[in-house]
Amino acid sequence: MNILVTGAAGFIGFHTCLYLLTKHKVFGLDNLNNYYDVNLKKSRLKILKKNKDFEFLKTDIQNKNLNNKFKKIKLDIIINLAAQAGVRHSLKDPFSYIDSNILGQINLLEFAKKIKIKKFIYASSSSVYGGNEKMPFSVKHRVDKPISLYAASKKSTELLAECYSHLFKIKCIGLRFFTVYGPWGRPDMATFIFTKKILENKKINIFNYGNMKRDFTYIDDIVKGIKGAVNLKGDYKHKIYNLGNNKPEDLKRFISIIEKNLKVKAKRNLLPIQPGDVAKTSANIDESKRELNFNPKTSIDEGIPKFIEWYKQYYKIK
Repeated sequence: MNILVTGAAGFIGFHTCLYLLTKHKVFGLDNLNNYYDVNLKKSRLKILKKNKDFEFLKTDIQNKNLNNKFKKIKLDIIINLAAQAGVRHSLKDPFSYIDSNILGQINLLEFAKKIKIKKFIYASSSSVYGGNEKMPFSVKHRVDKPISLYAASKKSTELLAECYSHLFKIKCIGLRFFTVYGPWGRPDMATFIFTKKILENKKINIFNYGNMKRDFTYIDDIVKGIKGAVNLKGDYKHKIYNLGNNKPEDLKRFISIIEKNLKVKAKRNLLPIQPGDVAKTSANIDESKRELNFNPKTSIDEGIPKFIEWYKQYYKIK
């Protein structure tokens, strides 16, 4: 198949492209913005470009001329992984979330409508569960109490997909990712921040005084969930799935595994919980197991050492 992957130079986008290129032709789209180190994005792209079945287009998902870019190409699937990420950053720059996550999503859905796409897969987030107290989070739960703009923007992408699937018969699949980590990860995520600061002998900020639990999900498991969405058959309009490890881990244990693998004790700065953050996430993956064949295998005891190994190699740390 011919598959368009947006956010191809991003963390999840890069790994998704690597998998898809084993079977399909992939067109990667990314605007290479400077939300975090562009060199990291370029390093990912350098690897992807080695594959003859990968073509890269530097543009924004808000580009209304995508039709012209793909005039001679019959696309089968669009996978929208481009987004302005980060709960905390949404407090500082709200407009970037509306532009990228909402306007970008509707532009791609319009594009999908025009070219009569078979399937539209997109990234949502565990943050949509917001203030929900019932655990584990289920796709059957209501998600109308977002506690961050990021969460609200992601819920909006789901509503847009619901509308387009109903009106224009586009098969849509939304994937709610739960705290993804692993090699080539984002520098604004906990695994990366903690590893970097511990190695630099700097204090790490631990929010809610360390009383946090997260459903940390290793990148290879996430890609298997995306694979399940690509292969999903049947008659449906719009489906939403949780992609989480289904095993919430204590943040303190998470940090201790990083310390153990770095052989360095972290200097801790204990702080109250931040606005927009939640104390615990936990994914109910019943539907994902049943319909996407999603069975996460990687524990943080296995996944964190793999990240640290990559980090040391990439940044040439002995």
